[in-house]
Amino acid sequence: MSAPATVDRRAFVKTTVVAGAGLALAFHLAGCRRRGGEEDPGDELNAFLAIHPDGRVTVTSKHMEMGQGAYTGLATILAEEMDADWAKVSVVGAPADKTKYANNFMGMQLTGGSTAMANSFDQMRKAGAAARAMLVAAAAGKWGVDAGALTVRAGVVSHAASGRRADFGELAAAAARVTPPEDPPLKDRKDWTLIGRERLPRADAQEKSTGRARFTQDVKRPGMLTAVVAHPPRFGATVKSFDATRARALPGVVDVVQLPSGVAVLAEHFWAAKQGRDALIVEWDTSKAETRGSDELWAHYRDLARQPGQEAGTRGDAEGALARASRLVQATYTVPYLAHAAMEPMNCVVQVNPGRAELWYGAQAHTMDQAAVARALGLTPQQVTIHSLYAGGSFGRRANPVGDYVVEAALAAKAAGGRPVKLVWTREDDTNAGWYRPMFLHAARAGLDRAGRITGWHQRIVGQSVMGAMVPPGKPDPESIEGVANLHYDVPDLAVELHTPQFPVPVQWWRSVGSTHTAFAVESFIDELAHAAHRDPVAFRLDHVAADSRYARVLRLAAGKAGWDTAPPAGHARGVAVHESFNTVVAEVAEVSLRADRTVQVHKVTCAVDCGTAINPDIIRAQISGGALYGLSAALYGKITLTAGAPDQHSFDTYRVLRMNEAPEVEVHILPSEAPPTGVGEPGTPPIAPAVANAVFALTGVRVRDLPFGAIG
Repeated sequence: MSAPATVDRRAFVKTTVVAGAGLALAFHLAGCRRRGGEEDPGDELNAFLAIHPDGRVTVTSKHMEMGQGAYTGLATILAEEMDADWAKVSVVGAPADKTKYANNFMGMQLTGGSTAMANSFDQMRKAGAAARAMLVAAAAGKWGVDAGALTVRAGVVSHAASGRRADFGELAAAAARVTPPEDPPLKDRKDWTLIGRERLPRADAQEKSTGRARFTQDVKRPGMLTAVVAHPPRFGATVKSFDATRARALPGVVDVVQLPSGVAVLAEHFWAAKQGRDALIVEWDTSKAETRGSDELWAHYRDLARQPGQEAGTRGDAEGALARASRLVQATYTVPYLAHAAMEPMNCVVQVNPGRAELWYGAQAHTMDQAAVARALGLTPQQVTIHSLYAGGSFGRRANPVGDYVVEAALAAKAAGGRPVKLVWTREDDTNAGWYRPMFLHAARAGLDRAGRITGWHQRIVGQSVMGAMVPPGKPDPESIEGVANLHYDVPDLAVELHTPQFPVPVQWWRSVGSTHTAFAVESFIDELAHAAHRDPVAFRLDHVAADSRYARVLRLAAGKAGWDTAPPAGHARGVAVHESFNTVVAEVAEVSLRADRTVQVHKVTCAVDCGTAINPDIIRAQISGGALYGLSAALYGKITLTAGAPDQHSFDTYRVLRMNEAPEVEVHILPSEAPPTGVGEPGTPPIAPAVANAVFALTGVRVRDLPFGAIG
């Protein structure tokens, strides 16, 4: 069968028969994997759909489910075009195989960047439409009627004239013998019944509410051991020597082994492993460790901020514009290290046998983890099998660039002589392991003309790179400058500079990555400029964006729904922020007051989001709300500080997160759109800190330029 030119003459759909004479479709998803702007011809199949004899439809998802609703979104798109019965649709996670399940992350199988729906929308629609066409063709052939006379609804194909009907399961085997269509017609939007539907039950809701959902902690393998690891107390330290005499003497302890990351205790159960770790005597080599505290690191940052940095984004002549400005405004903003603090700490089950490793866990970066484990064990990636389970949150942490905890589990399993090993990190392990959101400093200067418009903007940024070796030599880390180098305000003269210091403290992406800190700096600073110009903060922002832009639309929607032009309750004030991340624009208005101890209480957050086509409105609201609360938790409390290179925070008693009684009312409004869908997992996070900070200023006249907030005044 010849394939459309857009898929490089490869089959869009391939069929096989599954057990019980059902239908399995392995469909090529064009555009998932790209190389140099062209599709990689090495990618043949990258997703699967199975129709079972009993009518059930199973979708295999290349994207992990960590609570963000990816399983539901992907299944919704496919089921819409199939006209499947939603009650019979289920989703399973794909194993690690980038030849089948790669997405748009440089040909990798990885979930991140809020791309699951954007990456899969057209692909899953075409797959569902192809399956529907094959089922209809099978019914037409079976009944000897014209396919155009058939209708499909809720998993049933019907012929009105004869009254005949058959569900998908009855037709699956015959459909497997139908030649798949190359370019199946797609539904008109007006005919959608699932996409955009309110209150569509989540695909994972029943499993999770009944306890049948499998997380790593649920995995039990015959003969399985539990491992915990003693990690260095300072970043960059290594094991010099250790004495495991007392640990080995404890009941249940099976072995103690040294790993590159520390010393692992393997035991018959967790408590024995933990007791064994507590009994270890480890001498650490700290010759290459970080020994400075947070105050010293901040002093280093401030020194760097006084020096010219790497050019990271320029348009026009910022220095000339600043020199000609009628008024110059400048401010410095800081954000600390942050832990990811996912509900489920890092964990992984691994079994290593000659020439093979098998893993069970919530895998976010299948390809990176597969390669990292293969390197550690002397295998090829193809010899490493990953079984994808649910994950209890991640916020980027499970997509570790070196597969830290996964490799740790694999090496512990290698030492177990064929017995499977479940690596368990405690909350303290998780909080102290590093791989934090980096601490950042932003020094901003801008000029206003006599009319109160911004003429020039200069911003110097200091912070570690989360991309590390992935950044080409001589280039700035794009994650450090996103949201500034592409400043969305109409500023004709802009200059961005970057300093990228290197410390032993490991860092990586955190929910919304660079936008976690750039939005705070930019949206706080634009608010300062508005007040310097004696303008309303919303009106000032609208003056500096196109009237018909997405920014303007979400700003007007959020402000209108929040009652921006009306007086807030006595003792309350409102602040606003708008930011784009992952091609989604979100505006948030926060209403705040101060408690008697001068700490900030947030009463309500009104959000407006433009995320293109709304596939699952309920999930969008949940993700934007959750993102705002996650960001608020960091803004009010989140910080990792160091003393002599060691973290001061260890668990939720010292690394505070927002509590239920502190959570404000969050209202989310989705801007109607027929544009392709964009991300929603992360964009709700960036605007909340500046919106609250700006509200605090409106209430007290005190500018909050350093996170977390603490008491005001």
